[in-house]
Amino acid sequence: MLLADVAAAQLERARAGIAKSAARMHEKGRLTDDQLAGATDGIEYVQGLDGADLSDVGLAIEAATEQLATKLAIFADLDARVPASALLATNTSSISITTIAAATRRPQHVVGMHFMNPVPVLQLVEVISGLETTPAATELVMELSRELGKTPVHSRDVPGFLANRILMPMINEAFFCLGEQIGTAEGIDTVMTLGMAHPMGPLKLADLIGLDTTLAILEVLHRDLGEDKYRPAPLLRQYVAAGRFGRKSGAGVYEYEAR
Repeated sequence: MLLADVAAAQLERARAGIAKSAARMHEKGRLTDDQLAGATDGIEYVQGLDGADLSDVGLAIEAATEQLATKLAIFADLDARVPASALLATNTSSISITTIAAATRRPQHVVGMHFMNPVPVLQLVEVISGLETTPAATELVMELSRELGKTPVHSRDVPGFLANRILMPMINEAFFCLGEQIGTAEGIDTVMTLGMAHPMGPLKLADLIGLDTTLAILEVLHRDLGEDKYRPAPLLRQYVAAGRFGRKSGAGVYEYEAR
């Protein structure tokens, strides 16, 4: 398995995160010794794709920032590097699979493979078919998800797909409530954890997802569906403008240790 990133620091962070997560799962008996070794030693880390041997790649999964231009550039590059028979999957949480696929010469082999965060814990994988994605390509990604111990759910290629079409309005409303000082952040999250049996409150969840990513998804929903109910809350925009992106930046709605 090959894991590539343009930044050396991100690669090292990924290596450390995978090792830590795998060790924790091994301690809990969820990984065998062989699986632990595969998770830590079976990955080759490369900075960029220049010089990497991609001749036997059967599936490439992109998980870059939620920016269309970035994803289009990555898919055009991958399309030129991997075999014509390879599937190209995107972990996008809101951007059109059809639009991303159009950057390639193989739109029939482009599929959405949206993992829920945190990936080691949550079982769901949202599998999205673009306009030209073949049923065979979709089923291969569904089956791979099952082999990874995940539960795949299929969605058509519409803004936000299924998960974020439902989730983001709730998170956005929580930011409206916070911005209007209807309650504190702790109070809003407690209402949803204790009152609605959610495992995590919407504001803490937004911090985990990344407030910049949350804003980007809401902007896609607002723009592409044209409905004001998806209009991002002003407070969310302010947090992002201030560089408060959530856990990954050390501060979002809540404060965290710098990472």
